[in-house]
Amino acid sequence: MTTITLTNDITTDKIELIDLVTRAQSGDRQAFGQLFERFERHVLAIGLRRLSDYGEAQELCQDVFIQAMKKIDQLRTPEAFPGWIRQITTRMAINRLVRRNGDISLEPEALEATAVEVETPLTRVLTRERATQVRQGLAKLGRMDRETLVAFYVHGRSLNEMAGDFEAPVGTIKRRLHVARKRLAKEVEELAV
Repeated sequence: MTTITLTNDITTDKIELIDLVTRAQSGDRQAFGQLFERFERHVLAIGLRRLSDYGEAQELCQDVFIQAMKKIDQLRTPEAFPGWIRQITTRMAINRLVRRNGDISLEPEALEATAVEVETPLTRVLTRERATQVRQGLAKLGRMDRETLVAFYVHGRSLNEMAGDFEAPVGTIKRRLHVARKRLAKEVEELAV
């Protein structure tokens, strides 16, 4: 009897989620507000884990939901919202970390106090070697895999833009990216051995 109730609860939650996302995609700000309330703690937790700063995690949370509100019409499968918002959060947290490392004071005293070499000769060599392996791995891939990866990672094309470019549905583009990443990882792994 408990299993039936649990299953019904899960089904009800899924139906509610699909309804909220669909309404939010139609411009219903109240529905988007409910999505925010439902996923805010989850996004904040990811941000806190990645950034290790509560204030930055809160700012990230706000930025993530602003981005999600702008792009929600690109989400083709409403029940995929939790994974979609998690992916946005992770990418934006990584971008913040990258930018954070670039914030350096230009005061002479501060520069002298922080003059630490971030990149060592060994890390430069390893970075170049890894980049070479990725380029060689890309060269070994088939045309479609290579073009898909380059469009997404090098040219920064969105899934929707790629769908138009490749004349394929977004779902197909996602699958191509997934498969191409696995194939590239295998090629790079073989080059590293």
